[in-house]
Amino acid sequence: MRYGIVGTGSYLPSTVVSNEAIAERTGIKASWIAERTGIHQRRFAQPDQATSDLAGLAAQQALAAAELPAELLDFVILGTSTPDFPQPATAVIVQAAIGADHAAAFDVNSVCSSFVYALDVARGLLAADEKARYALVIGADIYSRQLDFGDHRSAVLFGDGAGAVVLGPVDGEHGMLASRLVSDGRLQDLVKVAGGGSRNPHTPSSLMTGAGYFTMQGRAVREYVETTVPDLLEGLLKESDLTLDDIDMVVPHQANAILLRNTFARAGLPLEKLHLSCGHYGNTAAASIPITLDSVVRGQGIDRGSLVMLLGIGGGMSAGASLHRWVGTSAGLAAA
Repeated sequence: MRYGIVGTGSYLPSTVVSNEAIAERTGIKASWIAERTGIHQRRFAQPDQATSDLAGLAAQQALAAAELPAELLDFVILGTSTPDFPQPATAVIVQAAIGADHAAAFDVNSVCSSFVYALDVARGLLAADEKARYALVIGADIYSRQLDFGDHRSAVLFGDGAGAVVLGPVDGEHGMLASRLVSDGRLQDLVKVAGGGSRNPHTPSSLMTGAGYFTMQGRAVREYVETTVPDLLEGLLKESDLTLDDIDMVVPHQANAILLRNTFARAGLPLEKLHLSCGHYGNTAAASIPITLDSVVRGQGIDRGSLVMLLGIGGGMSAGASLHRWVGTSAGLAAA
């Protein structure tokens, strides 16, 4: 049986943070931010909101779109690198909040690639268990609390948010067709939060030196994106006996609009097929793909049968892509 996305949802915090506001904190001109990143604003979570809160709200939207009660979920898988706590998994907090009482729940952390990794894990679990039918896959992050605003090249990029999809059995030739995941641990230092784990637990002195802040070597990350994305696309399409011309839509991780447009243009993808949301929401890390996908679904819509590629790039370094023959609504569900 094939499994596909049968419902999407997203949640963006209400606080809009403009480039002008970020410029005041970083000392960088607002015009520089827009010109270098294509980002004009982002959302920051309220002080009393945690990652699980954002994730739960996006999950409820996805379940409503799929017309599926939470108690029918078999798995709740949350992609995040900003969990509520070091333990337990943030997914179990979401599971309790939405009433998915029969679901196994756990987190996946591949930084900004977490959603595409979690989606592939969900498909594998559903395919391996003949009794399982539905998985809720969420990407959610709150990066605003670990940004160093003295590091303007990173601090200008990120926003907070959550997106979710319901993966379920679908009819005919629709659903998730193929995927490809890659990692290169030799590049582990390019994207990092150095403190808080067993290698470097938080202490007063480590916090004073900024070990809890997110860091990124921007130029090296850009080089990774520019070399890895074309190879990833070529490999996945070759395995699927497809070409870029066959792809109707690409929804990438929303790292930086300028970088994405340049990278995909060099790869030969017509830019009208590339969907971006980072101009309004910034880089929402693991949430960026499902947020963007949901914005397309609820905006212009996606035609049934369209070939959609989801593509993530994250720390580790890691990257992943998956191909979907769009079914998109509960009307496309296979018979229970």
